[in-house]
Amino acid sequence: MLLPNKKFKNQNLCIHPFCTDCIIKYITVKLEDNIGNIQCPSLNCPHLLDPISCRNLVGPELFVKWCDVLCESAVLGLAQCYCPNQNCSALILDECGGNAKQSKCPNCKKLFCFKCKIPWHASLRCGEVNDGAFRELAKNNKWKRCPRCRYFVERIQGCKFIYCRCGVMFCYGCGRRVNGHSCSCVSPLSIIMEFVVPSVIILVLFFVMWMPVFIS
Repeated sequence: MLLPNKKFKNQNLCIHPFCTDCIIKYITVKLEDNIGNIQCPSLNCPHLLDPISCRNLVGPELFVKWCDVLCESAVLGLAQCYCPNQNCSALILDECGGNAKQSKCPNCKKLFCFKCKIPWHASLRCGEVNDGAFRELAKNNKWKRCPRCRYFVERIQGCKFIYCRCGVMFCYGCGRRVNGHSCSCVSPLSIIMEFVVPSVIILVLFFVMWMPVFIS
């Protein structure tokens, strides 16, 4: 039997015997999958969970994430892109519709091509932009594309699991979307070769360099 203060109430839209801790975990999992309209977990219940009534329950950090996911889902029907200026990367929506091309970022004020999603190419048509050369450059540098927004991402250092600026986490090894720091393409041997072996080499070099000092 659940204590009264442990029972979850969905703003009195529906009342089911769920404990608050389970509801918090349920909401967390849904938000990790970028689902903002979260349905009551009770079987065949048509009601959605109300973010406002759950605000004190989930805490400020999870509530803000919930609001962000809801806002993003509200604009999914609009054409959107990120500012190609690497020092900006603001999300830009095409609220006017039509075939948007020359655009100005409202954040950094720089011109870019909304269609090509690159800095403005005044002397070239969209079809004349040297996309082939860029793709060859990306291939040679082994850049990966985000499985959601399709932007290229370069991994300089760190683990193989990348958080894209659009909020999606994916594996840099195979390019597939993941929900945590694990992927079927990452073998134990590759982890050893990437992280353990370099550490062992550093230790060996340290002892080789400092052993004469210790002996003397």
